[in-house]
Amino acid sequence: MAGHSQFKNIMHRKGAQDIKRGKIFNKLAREIAVAAKAGLPDPAANPRLRAAIQAARQQNMPRDRIDRAIKSGSPGGDTAAYEEVRYEGYGPGGVALIVEALTDNRNRTAAEVRSAFAKNGGSLGETNSVSFMFSRCGLIFYPAAAASADAIFESALEAGAENVDSSDAGHEVTTSIEGFAGVRDALETAFGPAESARLGWVPLNTVAPDEDAAATLLKLIDILDDNDDVQTVEGNFDIPDELMEKLAG
Repeated sequence: MAGHSQFKNIMHRKGAQDIKRGKIFNKLAREIAVAAKAGLPDPAANPRLRAAIQAARQQNMPRDRIDRAIKSGSPGGDTAAYEEVRYEGYGPGGVALIVEALTDNRNRTAAEVRSAFAKNGGSLGETNSVSFMFSRCGLIFYPAAAASADAIFESALEAGAENVDSSDAGHEVTTSIEGFAGVRDALETAFGPAESARLGWVPLNTVAPDEDAAATLLKLIDILDDNDDVQTVEGNFDIPDELMEKLAG
């Protein structure tokens, strides 16, 4: 499992799925509302909103829930004044972690994130204390069935992408921050909406924690991911699939 993957992909026990789905919907709705408030409430004219809606659809979020989130972020809506905040620190095994949140109470969120780190073998640092270990990039993902590796590569390269990594799982296209919108729009025109399209953090080098550190690290990530204010958690770890399966089991 690579550190810059979305942690919602970590396997959870079936009994927690309904609760987890509700939390995912809350996070998606918050992002939709903030995106609508930051730009126009029309996804055709608001790339961030379009990406947020696409992410919600990938999670089978009901259409009426999406519409309510757009309305709450539109002029006259009732969305809270959410603030985008980034936290950085180290988890077990010296793994660097970046936590991004949307919060209406910075003090509350900072205290909860700091507590999660402290109770699970980590330590929260200052802003920019670990981000130098990452590259801020555009990340666009298409499932393998969307197109052939050659077709994705040629279209992405022509649009100005920096890299394309294709595997049986799908195609991950990496772009510069400046080139993200242009590449995303070009690929959408050629292949339809991406499964995900976002700005993210890609580690320049990875750390391979041992089994004990990996187990505690995944617990920390789970706790952070369970926080309503936390939108994404990304790190510079690389856990082998065999170990992930063992820990998930």
